[in-house]
Amino acid sequence: MRSIYEQVLGSDFSRLHPEIQRRFGFSSKDNIAAIGTGIMEELWHSPAYTLPFLYLGSWRRIMFPESGRNIPFEIANYAYLDELGRETVTWLRTFHARRTRRFDAYMLYSEKRGCIVDYLGTHQHLAVDIDLKVDPNGGLRLRSGAQRFYEGPIGFSFPMIFSGIADVCEWYDDAQHCFRIQVVVTNRTWGRLFGYKGSFQVKWLTVGPKEIPATALPQRTEKRE
Repeated sequence: MRSIYEQVLGSDFSRLHPEIQRRFGFSSKDNIAAIGTGIMEELWHSPAYTLPFLYLGSWRRIMFPESGRNIPFEIANYAYLDELGRETVTWLRTFHARRTRRFDAYMLYSEKRGCIVDYLGTHQHLAVDIDLKVDPNGGLRLRSGAQRFYEGPIGFSFPMIFSGIADVCEWYDDAQHCFRIQVVVTNRTWGRLFGYKGSFQVKWLTVGPKEIPATALPQRTEKRE
């Protein structure tokens, strides 16, 4: 089975650096997990007027207000079939700043929308379309687009004045033998909200479907894409 990222990129997937292909090339059939540990050289947020956005996001592990330098970092990627049988990849990022914060996301490929849909947070309330491109450095660039809010019978396009657009690039540094990542989240009205950049190493673990920790799964699965 092709990974959700290869389904989107098609033949362009082969243009990724081999280590990035490995990072984004596994599916639930492979029974493996990628567990990364490293350091975020910089974790930042913009001035005080952006803090309400960040505190609101921290409630469901979407954004957070911490900042600092040389912050220990962990990222856990598991591929699994969700309760609806959809191929899903977790993105669980933990920042050990002044206060430990986690940023949760669950990605799947939506045939209906023709793109990756990223469910943000612990309860998958926010569904975000993700555009994928191969960066000139062989990395993968992800950029968020349209966003929808779902809760019970309620569903609506989320107003972007209250949210952010994420620009993410992950690539492999051959000289330092590590993965690098840079993330910038902006708001069209308020400008830059927060971001981080750093590096990490990855360990590959054999993990069957029943061995994925319960803490790595969302507390609620949203069927609407």
